[in-house]
Parts: sequence; C-alpha cells; structure tokens
Amino acid sequence: MRVLFAGLPEKSHVFTMVPLAWALTAAGHEVLMANAPSLNEAVTGAGLVAAPIGTDHDDVHRDMAVARDSQDADVANWSRLGYGDVDHASLVERYSISVPYGFARYNAPILDDLVALARDWRPDLVVRDPIAYAGGIAARACGAAHARLLWSADVYGQARATFVELAQDVPEDRRADPLADWIDERGSAYGVRCDEELLNGQFTLDTLPPSLRPPSDLHQVSMRYVPYNGPAVRWQWLREEPKRPRVCVTLGRTNTEAYGGDYVDVAELLRALSRLDADIVAALMPEQAEQLDNLPANVLAVSGVALSTLLPTCSAVVHHGGWGSFSTALVNAVPQLAMSTLVADQELRGRSLEDAGAGFFLHHGDADPDRVTDLTRQLLEDPSHAAAAGRLRDESAAMPTPHATVAELERLVAAR
Repeated sequence: MRVLFAGLPEKSHVFTMVPLAWALTAAGHEVLMANAPSLNEAVTGAGLVAAPIGTDHDDVHRDMAVARDSQDADVANWSRLGYGDVDHASLVERYSISVPYGFARYNAPILDDLVALARDWRPDLVVRDPIAYAGGIAARACGAAHARLLWSADVYGQARATFVELAQDVPEDRRADPLADWIDERGSAYGVRCDEELLNGQFTLDTLPPSLRPPSDLHQVSMRYVPYNGPAVRWQWLREEPKRPRVCVTLGRTNTEAYGGDYVDVAELLRALSRLDADIVAALMPEQAEQLDNLPANVLAVSGVALSTLLPTCSAVVHHGGWGSFSTALVNAVPQLAMSTLVADQELRGRSLEDAGAGFFLHHGDADPDRVTDLTRQLLEDPSHAAAAGRLRDESAAMPTPHATVAELERLVAAR
C-alpha cells in the first residue's frame, strides 16, 4: 500500500514518524513524507523520500521568540481539559484562540499542496501529526484511510471528547465550534466537511504506555516508542562502563530554536548539580554550550550526542519536558526530572510520571538549582524511582514494535 505521512513543520515532530516510516518501507510499502521545504534534509537524512509542500513558517518561530511567556499561557496548556475539569464556554474560547493563532498557522501554509499531493499520489493511508488537521482534510479529499501518530499524551483527543460531551447541554443555536468552522471553511474547496472522525482519525497510534495515557474512547493502536535522534555515533566513552552514577542534562532544541532560548540557566544548573557524587553530562546544542566556561571537573558538555546512545548509560536525566527526551528516557528505564513549561501535554505527562514514582515534575519557575539538585539526588539514591522506571520500561517493551504494527495497519486499511 501507499502511505503518506503528514507532519508539522518541526524537525522534532518529523523524527517521531521515522521509525514507523522505516518499518513500512522495510515491509515493502511505498512511503512518502510530506514536509515543509526546510525539512528536506531531515527526511532524506533518515533514508526516506521527501515531498516538499507549501512554505516554511519562519513567522511562527519569530512570534514565539517575542512571546516567550505564551508557553505558560492557559490557552497553551492542554493538560487539564478532561470531563469535569472545564466548561463549554472556556473550551470555545480556547479553540477561538488556538485555531487562528496555532492550528491554522501551522496548517494553512501546507493545506493546498498537501491535498494536491494526496489526490495525485493516491495514498491508501495518511498518517498525520495530531494537530496537522490538513492531513485529515487531505485524507478525506482523496478517500484514504486516516490515522494520527501521537507525539504527546492524547490531550487533543481528550479535549475534543470533553467539548462534544459538554456541547450536548448547550442549545443547538448557541453551539459555537471554531475548529469545525475553520475545517469547513478550508475544506469546502475540496468537498470536505468537519466531523469527529476527521479531527481524531479513524484510529490513533499511541506510543505512551497505557498506564500513562489519559482516558479515551477512541480506537487506539499501541506501538512501542523507538528513539530516533537523527545521525548518531556511539563514541568510545559511551561504550565504557561509567565508574559512578551518570546524570544527563538536556534542554532539547525547540526552546532555543523557536522560543529564543531556554527557560532555565544551564550554567547555574550545572554548577549546582556538580555537587552530586556523580558525573554530569550536558547534551547540548552548540548554541547552548557556548554559554558555558570553567566547568567543574565532573561536568562534561557535549554536542551532537544522540540521547539514544547516552541515556542507556545514565542513572538519571534532567530535561526540559520534551517528548523525545521523556520517551527516550522512559524506554531506557531512566528516572527523570522534567523542568517544563505548561505547553501542550507537558504538565499532564510530567505529573503522570511523578504519580508512577519514576521521576519528578517541576514548572521551570520553581526549578531553582538547589531544588533541582535535591530532587536529582533523590532519583539517584532512592531505589524506588529506578524500580518504577523499570516497570514503565517493561510496559513499553511489551507493546508492539513498529515492525509488528505494520500488519495491524494493513488489516485496518483493508477492512475499510
């Protein structure tokens, strides 16, 4: 079959799609990665076929950098939108802001080209990012099956379920739905109208262990998370057994690239963590590493080291809450401290990890160096955290691999 992947124009989101795209390709299926032009190298560097569409969105990153506090705005936090947590009016307000300033800005630049590509190439299945609604429109416009591949807990599906449930108690003439209105407006040119299947997909590929997922009535297909960080080298020092506990510190790339910088002071953080009886390895982008000088003897700053090669050697990780860092640590049974903003699902995911006993969550505003050092010490010294992280690793390992998931995708597409 032919499978078209439709991601957001963000490198980290493309990376979450690569293992499944590999598995489909290895099984003999044709795979095409629809992507913004700036991501051609990221796609082709993974050995996949790129189909550049639309235009890049430099204006989105520019606005993010100007409005750094937007990550902590209530409208950006999708972690508290389950039934009973929110009312209908506040969800309408959330969609009325999120659609024009978030969803539409990501989707509008690719929509026309994506539909044209889908109609020309005729995929059997479209696999899309959970907020790449253009992928849902394209699938409907060409008659393909349609799935979401999550890079988060399914807070967007949960919010939509809450919205639909609450709308039943609102008179029909007062049921505003900004998201459906936008889909109807943009999809009308292709004969597409919004419904819940278009928004949620016919099924959802979820790589979170079931115990960490929010409740859902959607058709979920579990698939094990397989880390992909781009080009990777297992250096000699990573092949040697650490002589004492190793702590990874990583702040990801999104805040630096899109929001104008990190939300914590990495130099101050590393100085505090150096007080631990451990080796601290800071896996940083070059721009982040440039802020550092005169590092303590037990602190090593490295760039270009893939987390998938580093974290298996670590006893704990301190990170910014990003999906790749969180999930790579999870499948390697590494206890975690997430110092995060409130954007997307990061609070829910951090709290669920904390509830499972496998780590801690701190809002970045509460992540003073002494507090971070104390919690990291607990991760290293209290064996219950490593045991809980091991249980989550085992739960993840019991999920089907991307290779095994291909057969299920074939069955679901054939059954339509």
